[in-house]
Amino acid sequence: MESGILNRSGADQRVVLGVDIGGTSAEFGLVDRGGSCLCSGAIPTGAGRPPGTFFENLCTAARWLREESAPGRILAGVGIGAANANFYTGTIERSPNLGWDYVDVRAEIGRHLEVPVAVTNDANAAALGEMMFGAARGMRDFIVITLGTGLGSGIVANGSLVYGADGFAGEIGHTIVDPAGRVCACGRRGCLETYCSATGLCRTVQELICDTTLESELRSCSYRDLTARRVSEAAGRGDPLALAAFESCGDTLGLKLADAVAHVGPEAIILCGGMAAAGDLILRPTRVAMEKYLFPIYRDKVKLLPSGLGGTNTAVLGAGALIWNMLGET
Repeated sequence: MESGILNRSGADQRVVLGVDIGGTSAEFGLVDRGGSCLCSGAIPTGAGRPPGTFFENLCTAARWLREESAPGRILAGVGIGAANANFYTGTIERSPNLGWDYVDVRAEIGRHLEVPVAVTNDANAAALGEMMFGAARGMRDFIVITLGTGLGSGIVANGSLVYGADGFAGEIGHTIVDPAGRVCACGRRGCLETYCSATGLCRTVQELICDTTLESELRSCSYRDLTARRVSEAAGRGDPLALAAFESCGDTLGLKLADAVAHVGPEAIILCGGMAAAGDLILRPTRVAMEKYLFPIYRDKVKLLPSGLGGTNTAVLGAGALIWNMLGET
């Protein structure tokens, strides 16, 4: 290890900046080699504004954070997770939630910080976070599914993330469940994420309200006020319609995960993201369906696990793991 990056006690003084760029805000934090987020912050993304303004504000905030909360630490790099981000090119391309058509992230960061920069989509970053710091430690073949507003996925095979020829491989959320099904934000019909995500769960609740006579406290809730958390809380109280929505979601997710297992033969599939916090409400029906639909040689072999990152700063830890991995610190 180079001189100057150890303190007198021999501890590594390097940290990396992990950044998770969302549609309305970006969370960031300084992550050490052991996977601890030493300090964190957030700034608005300012969707629709020039991306240069956002990256200038991000770098200014990061400098302040290091100077105020981690003095003496050495910034070794910046890892960024964002939707439609490409690891190969270091770009974010056609991001509708941000209003950015094409952004060279490495160049934008390079205007303000002279450190290595790594970029990938948020689900790939989550997969690296689980591999370095979470439930996938010691694994070389696994899939991470992020259940949020949409459904993201990161696939690790033989110890490496699968990026594909163009950097966009692993979009399990945009595999088709029903060609005549629900309209997806990508412009097609029947994508998995329209059924298995926070948004998809709420759409299922609305269909069940219209198409069944199941009793539910959710019948008095307007669609605008309906959230996945509210559905989860109702299911936790035994609400029949909310439970049926989770069953439907889990059955569809298990079906498509069984297909994914046939493609890559993972040791485990890890569910993370806000909706995964529902625990067994989503894990149990997904596990049952996955085993039902699996090619027989895979049955009872593939683990279905919750995230091992504890639910705190998981996206930031994942982005931090991305740059630690690029620096060869795996």
